[in-house]
Formats: sequence, structure tokens, C-alpha cells
Amino acid sequence: MNALCISAIASNQGKTILTTALLYHFKKSVRPFKIGPDFIDPQFHEKVCGTPSINLDTCIMKEEQVQWMFAHYSNKEYAILEGVMGFYDGMDKGSSAYDVSKLLKVPTVLVLDASGSYITLSAVLKGLKEYRSDCTIKGVVFNHVGSQGHFELIKNRVEQDFKDIVVLGWIKKGLETLQSTHLGLDLKESEKEKLEELSQEVLEHIDLGVLERMSQIKKLNIQEYPFETIEKSKQHLAVVHDQNFSFLYHDNLEFLKEQFETVTLVNGINNEEVPKDCDVLYIPGGYIETKEAYERIKDANAFKNSIIAHAKRKRPIYAECAGLLFISKCVDEKKMLGLLDIEFTLSNRFVRMGYYENDLGITGHAFHYTKPKNENIQGEYTLYKGNKALGKVAAFQKGTVFGTYLHTMFRNNFTKIQDKFGF
Repeated sequence: MNALCISAIASNQGKTILTTALLYHFKKSVRPFKIGPDFIDPQFHEKVCGTPSINLDTCIMKEEQVQWMFAHYSNKEYAILEGVMGFYDGMDKGSSAYDVSKLLKVPTVLVLDASGSYITLSAVLKGLKEYRSDCTIKGVVFNHVGSQGHFELIKNRVEQDFKDIVVLGWIKKGLETLQSTHLGLDLKESEKEKLEELSQEVLEHIDLGVLERMSQIKKLNIQEYPFETIEKSKQHLAVVHDQNFSFLYHDNLEFLKEQFETVTLVNGINNEEVPKDCDVLYIPGGYIETKEAYERIKDANAFKNSIIAHAKRKRPIYAECAGLLFISKCVDEKKMLGLLDIEFTLSNRFVRMGYYENDLGITGHAFHYTKPKNENIQGEYTLYKGNKALGKVAAFQKGTVFGTYLHTMFRNNFTKIQDKFGF
């Protein structure tokens, strides 16, 4: 198979634009992956190539579990892994692009911003290569290059200094396609048409033949299932999944389909109702506290009443982040469902960001700007980084209704959630 990790020295250096171009170019035969816990990039990956993107996170999962995830979902000819932040960022959590690419034996293509520089770029590469002897960087693409002459200056120096790094090419400064369109998650039809132009423009000066040869790896052969085997439930699970509640790891959904007899997706924005015979309801994260998101669902009364009816039947509800806000009483002046006796307020600065552990021994990710108005309110567990004593409440329960700020991966944490909350 062919696999590449696309990384850089920091965010906003060009790895997303190169990833996008490659995903579109190989769209008929590529599986996208995202290193880390991010929800936005995987959604965009799927918009670009039509295939769901899989998160690979060695902080939330053990190494052998991430290896299984990669092998299990590598069912296409190509695998493109988009890194997180800079190449080594996240090493303290064991979840950097370096860590994951090394674990999976996937070569890395580094995108380097060449603005106002040439020889110094070789020094940057030298530092990256020597920082870890098992560094996976095998190729480099230079971004924001002013001209062919500028590129040749960079290429000559790098090829002189390195025998084990392939200079794959360059991306010119001021791409016309990016100046004429904005590629967001909504991707209107006119913008989808721009993807072909963008891909061609980005890849114009990149040697795809060399890139494909460099990306050839031996597919992992994983014999054992490195997760707890759980008996399949005969219950009916409903999952709210729409533009507001879109923070849903693809493997979480696949795992739930494996575990429950029936899984129904409910689009709240379309005012779809939670089925009356549903045993368990899962409301993922996303956005409900913003004006735009709230307006989308304000008049979806059949949808909202069906969730209230589900709770009155004393059937479990498990809600994450935006889902937690939705089942609360309110977020400032925005009225919510009132299933939990708690009010939230929106802050100007994020309240949590990064990896957290909870009191149940579950590791996950949290990123939110809201917090309870009553900061002394009692909860079900806290979230903490390293020091458990510094944990602050982040989960709330009333009867069979439970909400948490923590996003996690179900395949390796399901029994802990199930035992505590009946999910």
C-alpha cells in the first residue's frame, strides 16, 4: 500500500492545503486519517474525497490499538495522514505526528514555508532530522515559493546537505484559487468545482511519481483485536447527527453499529424525531451555543419534544459538550431542553483545551468556551491534567440523563461508560 504523513513545523504552514490537494487527486482510492483528536479536519477530508476520515490518537488509545485502527481502516490503495500542529508537537503526550508516523512506519512529507528564506531551510531540516534519530521525514515540499529560481536555490542546498531527504517540489506563492474562494466545511457546489483547480495548482510543481514511490510501505498485519470484546446489545440506539451535532468520530459510530442491534441517525435541524422505541440516545458535540447554530434548531419542536419524551420514559441519554449544553436549562439567554438543572454561560476565552483524564480513568479531549454559572455545583466527575486534586467538575447527571464535556473514543472506553451510566 501507499501511505504518507503530511506535517510541518507549526500550524498554518501549508500541510492542510497539500493534504487537500492529495486527497482530491487520489479521491477514488484514498483513505484519509487525522492524527490527534480534532473533529474539523476529518469532516473536511470527507468533503474533499468522499471517504470518512479516521482519527489516530496515541494519547487516547494505546499504541497497539492505534496500529489496529490504521490497519483496519487502510482499505484503500492510498492512506494520507494529516499531522497536528508541528511535527514533534504532542510528544509529551505521545501523540505527535512524529510518534504516530514512527509507530505505523509511515514516511513523512514535511511542508516548509519558504517565504523570505532559502539556505536557512536546510538548517531547519537538519535540526528536525537530528532531534530524533528515528525521524520519519523522508521528503519535503516548499510552500510560498516566489519563483522557479527561488526553488532551485533551496533545492540545490538541500540536496547538497541531505542524501536521505527527497525534494518533491514546491507550491507557488499566492495561489490564485485560494484568493478566489473560501473552502470551508459547507463547501458549496461552486467551491467543490474549485477543488480540481486547487489540486492542480498545488500539485503543479510536485513530482507525484517520486511521491508515490516514496510512499510505498508494507501494510500492517494485525492478528489480534486489542480491545475488550463486548457482547452485542439487542437495544436500539439513536444518535443525533447533523450540522449542529457533528463532532462524531467515525470509528465511534462504526463501533456503536457493531455493539447495538439497531442504530438510527436523527437530524434535528430537519426536525426528525427520536424513535419512540429507542432504548438509548447519544447526542455528540458540535455547536449549539452560537447564534447561527441556535437559530437552526430553534423551531425544531418535534425533535426537541421527542428528546424530552425519551427522558420522561427514563431511558438513558448520553450527551457530549454541545450535547451537554443542549440538555441543560440554558446558555445565557438561550433556552435549552432543561433536562439537567444547570445553567451555562459563554466566556470570551476557552475554559478547557487539550487532553484530560476523568475520575473513571478515561482519557479524552476537551475544548470549550462555556462553563456552569454556578461554579460550586456538584457533578459526577472532574477533568484534570496530571494532578487529580486540581480537577474541576465537568460531568452532570440527573436520573438517566448524563452530560459531559469530555470527548473520548468508545472502542477502548465503552465498558467504563456503560458501567457508570448505562449507555
